[in-house]
Amino acid sequence: MRTVRIGNIKIGSGNPLVLIAGPCVIESERMSLEVAHKIKDITHKLKVPFIFKSSFDKANRLSIDSYRGPGFKIGLDILKKVKDKVKVPILSDIHCQKEIKEAAEVLDIIQIPAFLCRQTDIVVAAAQTRKVVNIKKGQFLAPWDVMPIVRKIESTGNRRILITERGVSFGYNNLVSDLRALKIIRDCGYPVIYDATHSVQLPAGKGGCSSGQREFVGPLSRAAAAFGCDGLFLEVHPDPDNAPCDGPNMINLADLEKLLKQIKRIEGVLWR
Repeated sequence: MRTVRIGNIKIGSGNPLVLIAGPCVIESERMSLEVAHKIKDITHKLKVPFIFKSSFDKANRLSIDSYRGPGFKIGLDILKKVKDKVKVPILSDIHCQKEIKEAAEVLDIIQIPAFLCRQTDIVVAAAQTRKVVNIKKGQFLAPWDVMPIVRKIESTGNRRILITERGVSFGYNNLVSDLRALKIIRDCGYPVIYDATHSVQLPAGKGGCSSGQREFVGPLSRAAAAFGCDGLFLEVHPDPDNAPCDGPNMINLADLEKLLKQIKRIEGVLWR
């Protein structure tokens, strides 16, 4: 397996499990900085490598009334401030080719959203920046369907690839996690990340927006760490019940440290 490096962080090949975490979407500069600082304090204490994530624009929304974020320009500026002030790598998702060049000037990891993971032009353009590219596996794909997407990125000469598993569609308005996918995806030769919060999402579960089952985030995170993954993707919020986006599947910031301590114990057993 290739090791993917982002600054001093090494992902894959037996390196410590990395945490990619932050609110679903940018709500304000102040909130983004506060959450990033608090997560960094927790992860520094526990010696967990940390990458901050948040979206400047959640373009893949079911309803026209859904909160999308501050938009590209303002959102990217906020992410730049988080990067500079908190001193952490930044991940965010892009939704069209015209965003990629400017986004690459700020982002350390360019994320391809699950619904766009087969859009060849977007995937290739992101790869051509030579930034790390995180492919969110579409919930409509089998795990072995990831390999052709990986080859699109490799066609540019870019080998800085992460692949994120976020569950698969299981009937209407439901997702299920098949942990065998972690092994299958990892066999592509690149680090695999498990998205424990989007895996408990209930798409369109509230009619015009998604619902979720936050109570399963912890058990699934522990199961994925035990099964074998190179990182966890967690959407974290100080008040998820009142978040404007993805609240039902985000975990409370107050619960993060306890969960990470459990993950660290599992990781310690595996490498003992």
